[in-house]
Amino acid sequence: MLQSQISGRVHHDATKHSYLSVQIDPNYVDPSIQPSPFKVYPKFYRRVKLNLNNPVHSFISLTSTITLEKVYKDDPLKLRVNPSAGALYPTEVYVQVRSIEGIVDGIYHLEVENNYLTLIYELIDDGLESYIIPGKSINGFIFLISCVYYRSSWKYQNRSMRYCLLDSGHHLGAIAASAYLHNRDIQLIFDFDKFALNSNLGFENKEFITACAVSGELQDKKIRRLRLKVPFVCGTDYFESNQFIEDSYQATAVQKSRQQKLAQPKFDFDKDKFYQTVWNRRSIRRFRKESISQEDYLYIVQQLEQSIPTENYEQIEIYSVVHRVEGMIPGLYKGTYLVKTGNFSEKTGYLCINQAIAKDSAVTLFFVSDYLNYQTAMQIAGFIGQRLYLTSNYLGIQCSGIGAYYDDETQELLETNKDVLYGMVIGR
Repeated sequence: MLQSQISGRVHHDATKHSYLSVQIDPNYVDPSIQPSPFKVYPKFYRRVKLNLNNPVHSFISLTSTITLEKVYKDDPLKLRVNPSAGALYPTEVYVQVRSIEGIVDGIYHLEVENNYLTLIYELIDDGLESYIIPGKSINGFIFLISCVYYRSSWKYQNRSMRYCLLDSGHHLGAIAASAYLHNRDIQLIFDFDKFALNSNLGFENKEFITACAVSGELQDKKIRRLRLKVPFVCGTDYFESNQFIEDSYQATAVQKSRQQKLAQPKFDFDKDKFYQTVWNRRSIRRFRKESISQEDYLYIVQQLEQSIPTENYEQIEIYSVVHRVEGMIPGLYKGTYLVKTGNFSEKTGYLCINQAIAKDSAVTLFFVSDYLNYQTAMQIAGFIGQRLYLTSNYLGIQCSGIGAYYDDETQELLETNKDVLYGMVIGR
């Protein structure tokens, strides 16, 4: 096995749940000490207020915007277009804008709480391209996803390494959805010099780049690296380091992904209905144990099999434990192929740390991979997860991600030795 594969496996194995590990450490936290979920630069930075009637502003805003505000146990909760494990939102978005009318060429932080673009770096003859696609220039947009990992590790400790990467993938999926609605193609890039970018963006190990998405016109032009270091602003109001997460990131950021030919997905969603779906997407907390139609299930599977717009790739296999789909035999499926029959609803409920939604759903899905690059695989799992959320919600079917399950026992149910990266449920 390659050293890079070993590195990814070791860090994945170190975050496994088992029945015993969950009993020993149930992981209760005090919600009153949750670190801030929003990063804000000082008020003297120049800002652009995003106007949803402006197509460029709308494209940027819809990648991250708050879609619902509610109070949960006396605490205000601001839900966004992208789901997040525990609604902790460790991911941030930075966007480089070049040659776009009405916006100064620069690197901006997307200030989600107030719907502003904050100019953190003005471009001259330099830019992000030299770190990501050397020898090229993008007239358009480069979106960078980063993780302020303490927002998640505060609650989930070492396993938050998984959640940060899954959340990053979901965030890339939100960018893809906004691109679809605004008739723009995007390309996801996972393999680039993340260490140099972290350093030049001044992240000081408190935040790290996970991936990027580019959208625009590619030109042959040498762009130099950032001529100045960006001043550091912490993404939380206080911070506690986690050496495991920092070491895991360092080890897995240098792995090379598998490669594929770039291809754009071809969706045929009604744009108005899909726009409403993006705004109204929610995570379900309980199901009524109702069935979904076979037609809807097969449509969802078809959308999940669409191309992922990237050259850096890891294959994700999807196993479906079908509980309640009209016209389908209950059992374990791989795609549409029936692996074994049986009523596994109680088993999947147990495997997902006794979460009722995993046994009351119409289908419980597990994403597995035999990856070279751990970061890429986890993010593609999250990206497909966002696609599952939006496709099922588009059909009026509810959805939720499940990051906590007994890893080894889930592998036994699926009869695979590949790593289980993510669980998800759909139903009514």
